[in-house]
Amino acid sequence: MPGTLIIGGGQAGLSAAAELRKRKYEGPVTILSAEDAIPYQRPPLSKAYLSGEMPLERLWLKPQAWYEKADIAVRTGIRAAAIDRGASEILTEAGERLGYDHLILATGGEARRIPLPGADLPGVFVLRTLAEADAMSDALKSAQKLVIIGAGYIGLEVAASARKRGLEVTVLEAADRPMARTASALLSGWFGAIHRGYGVDLQVSAPVEAITGEDRATGLRLADGEEIEADLVLVAAGLSPNTELAEAAGLPCQDGILVDQSARTEDERIYACGDVARFELTRYGTTLRLESVQNAIDQAKAAAAAICGAPQTYDPVPWFWSDQYELKLQIAGLIEGADRMVRRGDPEEGKFALFHLKDGALIAVEAVNSAPEYMAGQRMIANGARPDPERLRDTSVAMRDFLS
Repeated sequence: MPGTLIIGGGQAGLSAAAELRKRKYEGPVTILSAEDAIPYQRPPLSKAYLSGEMPLERLWLKPQAWYEKADIAVRTGIRAAAIDRGASEILTEAGERLGYDHLILATGGEARRIPLPGADLPGVFVLRTLAEADAMSDALKSAQKLVIIGAGYIGLEVAASARKRGLEVTVLEAADRPMARTASALLSGWFGAIHRGYGVDLQVSAPVEAITGEDRATGLRLADGEEIEADLVLVAAGLSPNTELAEAAGLPCQDGILVDQSARTEDERIYACGDVARFELTRYGTTLRLESVQNAIDQAKAAAAAICGAPQTYDPVPWFWSDQYELKLQIAGLIEGADRMVRRGDPEEGKFALFHLKDGALIAVEAVNSAPEYMAGQRMIANGARPDPERLRDTSVAMRDFLS
């Protein structure tokens, strides 16, 4: 009996397998991972793991014994080469054919590489996998100057980790502010100032023209001609979703595999979830790929529920987080389209929240070291709340009062 085959050994793949067993799915469940490791946490790779604060064994999402007890087969170092939809089979790169009743594509993505001269030189890194994190961590031990291309979450998290290790750090961002894709102007400007305060040379509106060096990377040249020395270079330019298998199999893709709100693709036997899946967010009137742990968990559960005959509508309030230095940033919702921002708390104290409204309705909250504001904000967005901006601003009004 073929059962359910899961391609991808990350958070989404594991969560789908676990949910199938929780729902008493009786067929075989097999996870195929292209990496040589059992499923592990990715967020610490750019933070606690890279800085040496988290040991390898704490990365594992589940110990090996858990898979055996749950009767879930995990095959590592196995790459899928093609999907034969007619035969309901997967062809691996080694030539093996594996059948399925249902197939879950949890293929995630790869760190995006940018076509720069010198980008393939030794000493140039990307950071997405455990192997990439290990390689970079080893290189950091003998480095003094790290240059990071990109000031998104990964770039800034690595900058913070590298400063903890005592390195000189330069961050180069082509946009006019850090975290421009995900954060409001006020928040991104504030985080930029924090990094500069910790000694990071953060440059915005600074597109890179080339990575320089002969036998290895020794620097970068900016579009304006400025030369910057480097022992190591990290390209932190975002994620490219791994859609090749789906595209070759004729499944609709558009910067991600297109799925419905049950995580089902055009083929009723094939599902996709996690970083690789693009789906509809009804409350925001858009489709989106969500690159977050919680989405990987919850969308995978939706796929498993549908396979078990209990389909549900997956329409979440998106949320994200980032740890930089001693700061925890938590964001719920999508800021785009907001016409009013309400600040609660004082950025000078390192603890505040920014609430974003559209036509009076709360659509997003950005919280720095402010868990109550974040948690209440997330629930308020889900409930379609229309809070009084002045009460929202007033820190003497408890956040729980907005939920009653």
